Amino acid sequence: MSKSIEELKSLTTQIRRDILRMVHAVNSGHPGGSLGCTEFFTALYGKVMNYNLPFTMEGKNEDHFYLSNGHISPVFYSTLARFGFFPADELRTFRKLDSRLQGHPTTHEGLPGVRVASGSLGQGLSVALGAAQGKKIDGDSSLVYTLQGDGELQEGQNWEAFMYAASKKVDNIISTIDYNGQQIDGSTDNVLSLGNLHAKLEAFGWMVLEEKNGNDLEAVIAILEKAKTETGKGKPVAIILHTIMGNGVDYMMGTHAWHGKAPNDEQLDTAFKQLYLEAPADY
Repeated sequence: MSKSIEELKSLTTQIRRDILRMVHAVNSGHPGGSLGCTEFFTALYGKVMNYNLPFTMEGKNEDHFYLSNGHISPVFYSTLARFGFFPADELRTFRKLDSRLQGHPTTHEGLPGVRVASGSLGQGLSVALGAAQGKKIDGDSSLVYTLQGDGELQEGQNWEAFMYAASKKVDNIISTIDYNGQQIDGSTDNVLSLGNLHAKLEAFGWMVLEEKNGNDLEAVIAILEKAKTETGKGKPVAIILHTIMGNGVDYMMGTHAWHGKAPNDEQLDTAFKQLYLEAPADY
């Protein structure tokens, strides 16, 4: 059943609560980027992407999603659970022994919604391009979506993939870049500046869209829908999505300090007060 915008906004708060609960329970994980990408995942699975349940690995005649920056697995897992891929109660097993919810997504556990192991940065776009070309060969008109981190673009394989996609006219792919300006060692500008990313992607032959309000759910839905209208025109499509790392929790926002750090009991309580829901569905 399709959810209203207000229901989806409430769900983003629930997902943020899930993210913090998961990393707090094991004192391990990556809350910063996960919190920053919550609107993207909610928009993608709640409004934009065409998919079927129960999940099948082949996913014929349905859209695919590939997460490249796999360390933000908490937001991915919570989204999958909240949209019915598996029970939300399983989120309590995050990063524990014998769990299907490993720190970085893997496929051998058979977790519904995960089509590729990720976390070794720089590889996701290449995998997604293969899937997109496979759909073309099969006569499948569905789309392939990816998410990459901005710091991840410092990996050279991405630029080989950008070049390949344009050269081969892979125009059934929409690649979103989480542009939060932060990575584990500091700001992307200080570690290794990306320069004018928009101009670079255009120079590599991509159709490039940009959204400055990547934590505004309605804006994210709109830019993804706009991107869909640009597919099938001979160029791959990229979205530069400006987000705030740690969004929704004031002491985590805009800093790399929470890239891979879990909140303690007091910090979790403070965050939950900011992420208030009248009737939370916490697992």
